[in-house]
Amino acid sequence: MVRLFFGIGAAFGLLGVAAGAFAAHGLRERLEPRMLEVFETAARYQLIHALALIAVAWAATRWPGAAVTAAGASFIAGILIFSGSLYALSLTGLRWLGAITPLGGLALIVGWACLIWAAFSKA
Repeated sequence: MVRLFFGIGAAFGLLGVAAGAFAAHGLRERLEPRMLEVFETAARYQLIHALALIAVAWAATRWPGAAVTAAGASFIAGILIFSGSLYALSLTGLRWLGAITPLGGLALIVGWACLIWAAFSKA
């Protein structure tokens, strides 16, 4: 699990930097300012939670167990759903995608809660 979460976190980090660069250099002239802001929010949350996944990999070496695994899975799901829906919304303009975004946000919150649980539980 350590290598898996670390590797996925690093991959999400790489893709987040690429997405941010794409927004700054390739989308600035193509998207309306509000949609560019949405895209940049997706990249920012992806980068933050890429680092969170690397923290999960570290936590798995200290407190292995279900809570750490759940944290990692929740962060992965949250990045895919939260950032993914925002990327898609900003690029396609399909407003219904915004209805999916809160589910990704909830998954990110669950990930942090699981990480807290792992740090303070005796299990």
